[in-house]
Amino acid sequence: MEAECREIDETGSWNAVYQEIRQQSCELACKVAKLPENKNRNRYRDVSPFDHSRICLQLGTNNYINASLITVEEAQRNYILTQGPLPNTCGNFWEMVWEQRSRGVVMLNRVVEKGSIKCAQYWPQKEERDAVFEDTNFKLTFVSEDVKSYYTVRQLELENLSTGETREILHFHYTTWPDFGVPESPASFLNFLFKVRESGCLTSEGPVVVHCSAGIGRSGTFCLVDTCLLLMSTRKDPSSVRIRDVLLEMRRYRMGLIQTADQLRFSYLAVIEGAKYIGGDTSLQESWKELSNEEDDPPEFTPPPPLPPPRDPPNDSRSAPSFFPEHEEVLQQTEIRSLGSSLEPELRKRNLAAPPPPADIQKEDPPADIQKEDPPSAAPPKPPRQPLQPEEEEQEEKLQEPLEELVPPKAPPGPGSLSPLVTNVCLASALVVGAYVCYRACFQ
Repeated sequence: MEAECREIDETGSWNAVYQEIRQQSCELACKVAKLPENKNRNRYRDVSPFDHSRICLQLGTNNYINASLITVEEAQRNYILTQGPLPNTCGNFWEMVWEQRSRGVVMLNRVVEKGSIKCAQYWPQKEERDAVFEDTNFKLTFVSEDVKSYYTVRQLELENLSTGETREILHFHYTTWPDFGVPESPASFLNFLFKVRESGCLTSEGPVVVHCSAGIGRSGTFCLVDTCLLLMSTRKDPSSVRIRDVLLEMRRYRMGLIQTADQLRFSYLAVIEGAKYIGGDTSLQESWKELSNEEDDPPEFTPPPPLPPPRDPPNDSRSAPSFFPEHEEVLQQTEIRSLGSSLEPELRKRNLAAPPPPADIQKEDPPADIQKEDPPSAAPPKPPRQPLQPEEEEQEEKLQEPLEELVPPKAPPGPGSLSPLVTNVCLASALVVGAYVCYRACFQ
């Protein structure tokens, strides 16, 4: 397998190999998915479950859900591959989990990716605690979560409100796998895969539920690598496992598994790396954990870098008057929003009159996907202002005047002094009276 991968790399023919697999894949009937009443239960028009392998619901009049059961008899492994739930199919999703007796859900996408909604929020957040799906009569309760740098493991409790029975569900959420892309490295992916394996969800009574957005690309990669590694561990000759043959067999149960040539190549790399562990190198699992840096802060929760200290203005310059001399602008709200996080314990503050930081220590841009989801506006929104006291309002009105009016006017005339206009009028009157007196004294 390693020689085959190296040869395809050297010839640059991954796309040709991928297209060959697509041509050899069989197209089977999927009539139920095309029925008019089921159109609003499909996320994508061109991704449908085959009739012979689709999951059938047991409650209600419509038993359809866009999900397929993939069975690998030799490996004794079963998977349910499904699309990311829609707002109107969240109840059906948890009904399927209950009826199939699944103990684990593997989610390989984020709810929003590159500005598009890829999946409904079908589980309760920590703040919500629980969610009730009235259409199927199930209740889901948040119990706990363990957040790592690139995945999160949640413990949920699923309750059948009709019977009162409850079950524990483990939710494995890979948070950094891009759509139509591949994980950062085989080490991080294998570390995640072995976390799911160690939980027992893949060997429990019911099949594990695996989904991304369409339930074929990232989901197919996850199941293909796990199946190949399992076959290599059970066969006497591990080299007899051929990834292409395994993928073609799995495509008989759900269409379009593995969506890109890059995902096919990554599957080869992950199986080759995982085979070393199966061959007896047990220290690899610990190295995968170290290489994946799972204990680091996740990208969306990474706090922004600190601002540089304010620089003192030149001695010969007069500082411009501030409109809010006693107030400071809270910047953390805007910064956290741009990075998708709200977990900073204390808000960093900066005075409005402080100069901007130098160009060489400006803050880093947020990740490209977060940047597209929430494009920055021309000016950051100002935080809501607190109501002012009457004396503060009077001071506020004075401070809101134009800058020109803030320049101190000339000193007014002191007490007892006359204005120039009054002085001129008095002088003119005295001259007129004096001229009249002189006229009467000389001519009369």
